[in-house]
Amino acid sequence: MAEIMIKNEYLVSPINFYKMSGCGNDFIIIDNRSPVVEEKDLFAFIVGVCRRKMSVGADGIILIENSDTVDFKWRFYNSDGSVADMCGNGARCVARFAYLNGITGSDMAFETLAGVVSASVSETGVVKIKMTDPLNLEIDRPLILKSGNFAVSSVNTGVPHAVMVVDNIDETPVKEMGREIRFHPDFAPAGTNANFVSVQPDNIVAVRTYERGVEDETLACGTGCVASALITARKYALSSPVTVLTRSGGYLRIYFNPHQDTYSDVYLEGDARVIYRAELCEEAWNY
Repeated sequence: MAEIMIKNEYLVSPINFYKMSGCGNDFIIIDNRSPVVEEKDLFAFIVGVCRRKMSVGADGIILIENSDTVDFKWRFYNSDGSVADMCGNGARCVARFAYLNGITGSDMAFETLAGVVSASVSETGVVKIKMTDPLNLEIDRPLILKSGNFAVSSVNTGVPHAVMVVDNIDETPVKEMGREIRFHPDFAPAGTNANFVSVQPDNIVAVRTYERGVEDETLACGTGCVASALITARKYALSSPVTVLTRSGGYLRIYFNPHQDTYSDVYLEGDARVIYRAELCEEAWNY
C-alpha cells in the first residue's frame, strides 16, 4: 500500500482561530500581529482553509495585524484567494473578535484598503461600524443582459456594487444573472458584486447578493446591503435607518445622511456571532 505523506509548508505553529458569522457571512479570523501565517504560498493556504466540506469552510479569511496609526489593520481575503478592499460583515466580526480578545476596547478604529473603519461593540454582540463614504453613485443605468434590457444602479461602498430592483426576489435566478452582471463588460476590468432587491413595507428591503471573489450567492453581504439600502432610499425616498432582510433570515440596519449626489455618515449595524474557537492543523489545507 502506498504511503500518503502530509507535508506542512505553511504552518509556523498550530494556528488558533475563530469562526464567526455576520448575518450568515462566515469568516475565519486569525490574530496575526505576531505572525503565525507564513507568506509563502499564502494563496494556497487561504483557498484550502476556505474550502467547504474539505476544511473549515468560509466566505473569507481575515488576518489582524499591527497598525502604526490606529488600533490594528486587517488583511481580508475572499475564499478564492483574492484581496477585498472592504467587507461590511467581516468588519463587524473582526471588531468583535478584537474586543473579545483584548486587542481593543469596545470602541475602535482599524485600517482597511478602503480606508479607516471605526466600530462600536455592545455586550450583546451587536456591532455598529462607520463605513467609508460611498463613491460613484449612479441610478438606473441601462444594462443589456442575455435575458433582456434592465435598469441597474451602482455605487462603491468600499467595493463596487450593482443593484437591480426585482418583482419577485425568491424566484430571481441570482447565481446566473449575478454572474453575468459580475463579469459584464460595463463593469470591467474589476467587475462588480451584484445585488437583487425587493422593497417591502416598514422601510424594509429584502436583498440577495452574488459576491465577487466568492463567485456565488452568499447568505449576506454587508457592503451589498449598504449599497442596496442607499440606492433604494434614493429611488423610493426611504428614510434612515433602512432595515435589510438578508438571505439568512437575519436583519441588518443601515443609517445614513442623504445629500444631493451622495451620502455621508453611513453606518452598518447587526450581530457578529462567534460560531466556535479552534486550532488549525496542517491537514486543513494540505490535501
